[in-house]
Amino acid sequence: MTTPVSSTSTAAQGTGATASGPGFRPVIVGSDIGVYALARSFHERYAVRTTVVAFAEPGPIAHSRIVDTVLSGVEGEQIVAALRKVATDLSARHPGEQLLLLTNMDWVVRVLAHRRAELESAGFVLPFADVALIDRISDKAEFQEICTELGIPTPATVIQDFRAAAEPGWEPAPVGFDFPVIAKPASSADYHDVQFAGKKKIFEIATPAELDRLMLSLREAGFKGRFLVQEMIPGDDTQMRSVTAYADTSGRVTLRCSARVLLEERTPAARGNPSAMIVERIDEILDAAQRILEHTGWKGFANFDVKLDPRDGVFKFFEQNPRIGRNNYYLTAGGQNPTEVLVDDVIAGVRRAPVTAEREVLYSVVPRSLLRRYVLDPALRARVVRLQREGKAVHPLRYAADAAPRRRLYVLTALVNHVRKYRQFYPLEALRANYAANSAAGSGTATNGPRPHALKETP
Repeated sequence: MTTPVSSTSTAAQGTGATASGPGFRPVIVGSDIGVYALARSFHERYAVRTTVVAFAEPGPIAHSRIVDTVLSGVEGEQIVAALRKVATDLSARHPGEQLLLLTNMDWVVRVLAHRRAELESAGFVLPFADVALIDRISDKAEFQEICTELGIPTPATVIQDFRAAAEPGWEPAPVGFDFPVIAKPASSADYHDVQFAGKKKIFEIATPAELDRLMLSLREAGFKGRFLVQEMIPGDDTQMRSVTAYADTSGRVTLRCSARVLLEERTPAARGNPSAMIVERIDEILDAAQRILEHTGWKGFANFDVKLDPRDGVFKFFEQNPRIGRNNYYLTAGGQNPTEVLVDDVIAGVRRAPVTAEREVLYSVVPRSLLRRYVLDPALRARVVRLQREGKAVHPLRYAADAAPRRRLYVLTALVNHVRKYRQFYPLEALRANYAANSAAGSGTATNGPRPHALKETP
């Protein structure tokens, strides 16, 4: 029997829901701001507490009234053991409730997916793609190949393969485009346990000699994966776009959201994570992301990083992450709570009509005054000021239902710390140089014309 398509949640039906609860319990592995944002979205929609399996209890989840924290070790076996204990405890206290398991870390996604059968037997529902597809799509080199198959533009890339790096005579592949360049691991999971001096999430490489030193450090550290060297697309953070989507258990994309990035994190550990965005419907990249998910048969959440190349006006896709993303609250703020789509699919079995979040809202975790200083484009800054004045700005940690004094103090402290971090890692002089590249690159002739099926920005 086919379940009718519905645009209205009926998650309370068929879930074991009672007057005392929704019939399921979210369990999330991790502890960052994205974990709290998911817990907040669950609480807003279902008034349910989330059990967080964390490696520590940092500020984003500390002293929360909507989170129950269970500490775990960081090894895969320790995480699975902690989850099995959580399942036993929750099943005893809340018999009949389903346990909905999520995470917001790439390497933990892989741990959970590889142990799916064991975790499902313990009572968890895992809304993830199959492990082979996760391993493939999490590799940025594989993602490049998928985009090429579909005619979706990506930055020019050289893939450095370290699988044979220990053998005599091994040398990295030559890089045929101009410096500076970007260098990053193809798979963050392969890179997670590698240790060397100066390790970063993403490297900005100014010269061939600097790239040679990085390749040598990776080789000496025993790295056996692949590393991408990409052309650096000019322009500041406002050229970046974020896309988040959900594909249901039948492979249909039922939730989409895109945003114009205003500012990104600049600390080495968090480099590239958006710290401020405006929800904005951009059909060119939403449609491209949907094509990728449906082409590969993806299931669950996915997040894409995209940049508008000012040299040719084409959107270039960088990567797909196998999770909802650290800044997932921009979906809820944009009018579509992702937990409702998820619960309807994997708990209630409801076949929903596809939706796109498009309510204009400013998502930001930095101080209002800092954001105004760091958005140099006059029209975009005016838009930021308008949204702030109209009360259309959200911070994921500022939740009225969870505003104990110690939490309010943490948020205030975090905001102040952002001022220090940007002063240290991204001074205004560096921002102005990047911003100048927005128009300077666009005013010249691009080295290469638009590619076939290029995703052009809509005027």
